Amino acid sequence: MLAFWNINKGINEMEEWKPSCWVQVTCPTDEDIKYLNENLQLPDYFLSDIADNDERARYDYDDGWLMIILRIPQLKKTNSRSPYTTIPLGIVIKKDVIITICHQETGMMQDFVNHHRRKNVGFSDAADLVFCIFLSASVWYLKYLKQVNALIEKFKRNLDKEIDNSDLVSLSRLQDSLTYFATSIRGNETLLSKIKFRLPVDGLD
Repeated sequence: MLAFWNINKGINEMEEWKPSCWVQVTCPTDEDIKYLNENLQLPDYFLSDIADNDERARYDYDDGWLMIILRIPQLKKTNSRSPYTTIPLGIVIKKDVIITICHQETGMMQDFVNHHRRKNVGFSDAADLVFCIFLSASVWYLKYLKQVNALIEKFKRNLDKEIDNSDLVSLSRLQDSLTYFATSIRGNETLLSKIKFRLPVDGLD
């Protein structure tokens, strides 16, 4: 799905692409990918890198295109092997083209759009959008870490009363989630320290 946002004065939805608007791509279809390739000239290998669920946090620069891959937190089904995990979010920038691509629906990005629309706050440029997404990811990591901590305390209390395999399995799964979070947060931190040299940043950023 493609969504076009005017980000200069608040975030307002647009019918079609215009220079310097934000193109938000969620769960891209074949038609969406064709549009990105043919209309916006997005390199093919950028799309395949972002689609890789195991892609690490990093950036790449090629022929004027800057691709940033950020690891963001995601809540899966609570009974899955690792209920809390991380997924790649791609941000691609070139002059007046700003695109974000995520292959899954995420509470973080939905909240990101709704929050800025509700506050009627836009972005001064692409760098401002990038750093706001980094900030939003940090907030959601904290939110999910609080939930994980609450679940750990719950299962520990249950184990104090009675040893139960289901509680032990749940604790093990939460440990896996914490490992994913720790690895992704360290990767995002390293990425953030590097991309500031590739973006036109100011003191506020």
